[in-house]
Amino acid sequence: MRPLYITSGEPAGIGPDISLSLAARVDERLIVVLADIDMLRDRAKMLNINIQIIEYKGQEEPAAQGQLYVEHVPLYEDVVLGVLNPKNAAYVLEQLRRSADYAMSGKSVGVATAPVQKSVINEAGIHFSGHTEYYQEFAGVECVVMMLATKTLRVALATTHLPLREVADAITQERLHQVIDILIHDLKTKFKKDHPHILVCGLNPHAGEDGYLGMEEIEVINPVLERYRAQGINMSLSLPADTLFTPENLKDADAVLAMYHDQGLPVLKSQGFGEAINITLGLPFVRTSVDHGTALSLAGTGLAKCSSLHAAVDLALDLAHS
Repeated sequence: MRPLYITSGEPAGIGPDISLSLAARVDERLIVVLADIDMLRDRAKMLNINIQIIEYKGQEEPAAQGQLYVEHVPLYEDVVLGVLNPKNAAYVLEQLRRSADYAMSGKSVGVATAPVQKSVINEAGIHFSGHTEYYQEFAGVECVVMMLATKTLRVALATTHLPLREVADAITQERLHQVIDILIHDLKTKFKKDHPHILVCGLNPHAGEDGYLGMEEIEVINPVLERYRAQGINMSLSLPADTLFTPENLKDADAVLAMYHDQGLPVLKSQGFGEAINITLGLPFVRTSVDHGTALSLAGTGLAKCSSLHAAVDLALDLAHS
């Protein structure tokens, strides 16, 4: 039985804490956490969590309730809770490398990721933009799409982790075609939406207001959307983002395409923070993630919420099955 791998993320944050909560699950498929096994056992003692942590060595049966399989990834230095250490950046990246390698080679059904801290990896001298970009490069695919989802809303992004001043230049017709092709394909194949209904945000306030507040909608965005509409795709032209995200507009939508990170995600997270899931579309394997950061101040306190990780695991298992 091929497992689903879980990366435990930044060791000084809540990733190990929420990974331990997976021992409470009963799943039909193997779930294996990538982490330093001694660090995870120490964290369990600190949190007074009574579980059996078993080093994973190719076991065939899913763990019983109260057990957790862990594939050992050695730390470089001991962890101080809440304190980032660049010397452990390579430990974090080794989790990602293994998870991607196993997924690409068919040794796993996919990966669900706990949060990492981009800043400390870059401080270690390693360029790192995020999970999404890392898995894209590892898989060798030209384009991927970052999408976050709650039970009632899906928001995909035309651009991801870019400074705001670079966003407009990054939104080209070629980029939009790539993103929309992937979004339509994965809504159909992964989410079983045979005729997806997609709403699209404009880039500028009021979607440019007929060019008075920007020309990107007229010159770049709408010409692309018109081509899909002509093919029978149920897709809006660019809409003002401040009114698109209303219950009346969203009630029949399968997904929203936002032009940049902080245009769509604050709305989604305000609806379901801690319950939302990050999905990378366009990869040749399943990858889901939590919707939150490392929460360094909560590490080891027992206050970290694990609901987003469990939702990410549930979706990863569903997508792997389908």
